[in-house]
Amino acid sequence: MNRHVIRIALTGSIGMGKSTAAAALRRLGIPVFDADRAVHALLARGGAAVSAVGAAFPDVVGDGAVSRAVLGKIVFDDTAALRRLEAILHPMVRQAERRFGREIGRRRLRLAAYDIPLLFETRGERRYDLSIVVTAPHFVQQARVLARPGMTNARLVGIRARQMPDGEKRRRADFLIPTGTGRRESLTRLVQLVGFLTRPAGARWLADRRKRHRHA
Repeated sequence: MNRHVIRIALTGSIGMGKSTAAAALRRLGIPVFDADRAVHALLARGGAAVSAVGAAFPDVVGDGAVSRAVLGKIVFDDTAALRRLEAILHPMVRQAERRFGREIGRRRLRLAAYDIPLLFETRGERRYDLSIVVTAPHFVQQARVLARPGMTNARLVGIRARQMPDGEKRRRADFLIPTGTGRRESLTRLVQLVGFLTRPAGARWLADRRKRHRHA
């Protein structure tokens, strides 16, 4: 009899350490679906979204691939353009996610993680068994993001405006992973969480959570 795969949604605002947490989960033997990586594949040469995105946004396709830099400039300050892009990409990302889920089911794994940057913004949390939010102090987040090539204060402000505030994400999360005091603490918290989920106490917690959400 197949056991239910525990689907972990991993999310957090820009610069909070989500990619580092995802890498740590992989090191713990947990496969991770990366929504951003799926988008990159869709927009790369031969990607399934290239034709549709090119039709919706002329001049963004060159050499068989979408220029993410050009596309980003178009949609960054244009909400309507961003919504058009999301209408193309989101269903395709969901298809890729379902393929990942089927593969996890065939492998009969116990845990699988889904790295979803806009989990709460898209109201996607109900598709998963639990949510983890990575979080760090505001000044740590800002320092990390501004250290990235090409990043400016104005661009960071624009990105934050499109993301749910960290405080609200923390309020909605089932579990928090702090990343502002070093990777050792973050890894320790993840190891503890994985251990909890695979023990009877974790199974009882998950059953109670599912019951609460069915009646919510």
